[in-house]
Amino acid sequence: MKVTLSQIAPKLNRTNLEDIIAIVKEHMDESDLIIFPELALNGYLLQDKLCEDAWSLDELYELCELSKHIDIVVGAAVREGKVFRNSALYFSGGVLVNKHNKVHLPNYGMFEEARYFTAGEGFESFQVSGMKIATLVCEDLWNANVHKQLFEESPDLIVTLVASPARGFSDKGLLIEDQWHALLKSAALHCEAKVIFVNRVGFEDGLGFWGGSCIIDKDAQILQTLPHYDVITKTFEI
Repeated sequence: MKVTLSQIAPKLNRTNLEDIIAIVKEHMDESDLIIFPELALNGYLLQDKLCEDAWSLDELYELCELSKHIDIVVGAAVREGKVFRNSALYFSGGVLVNKHNKVHLPNYGMFEEARYFTAGEGFESFQVSGMKIATLVCEDLWNANVHKQLFEESPDLIVTLVASPARGFSDKGLLIEDQWHALLKSAALHCEAKVIFVNRVGFEDGLGFWGGSCIIDKDAQILQTLPHYDVITKTFEI
């Protein structure tokens, strides 16, 4: 299986859809699955722009069409009536196969997601081409109960979409990266699943996102990584 990690720097406007469509078209003949970060269609610090910029699912018909050629996972702010969700969308075979709404919304320090979004209610797995897949969004993986719920779902592949700001700088590297690797490896071992982590890069209102997207096998070995801070889209065999 060929998987493409697209470590991008989303803008705080709706032009991200055009950019993502262009990236998908560029890579769809070389890959089976392409994955974008959390809120890739919107940018992270939406705040009051959420009311204007959130997507209804019918507006994403072009991604549905492209998924006839390549599976697409993308993070988006989604409007459901008067409710807004921070969602991971999985398109395959011309349809939206799964929509995971972020369950654990941070609301501390630099994060104010719970102020704007409504939390999802749980975790689920789904089948695509004979593979059992679970999608998570960022803070979901930091909750201790999630690992138990994932274990019960027994996925083959865990896809985690992330918008993680850089923090904890030292001569040895980023503390936040070490923390993420520990969580990802734990999930891989506990569930005996491959884990894909796609983090964004770029800057928004003083927040710098560090990237470092990676693929981890079920034995908790890091198979592939992308560099810090760079916008890059790369395909790997897993």
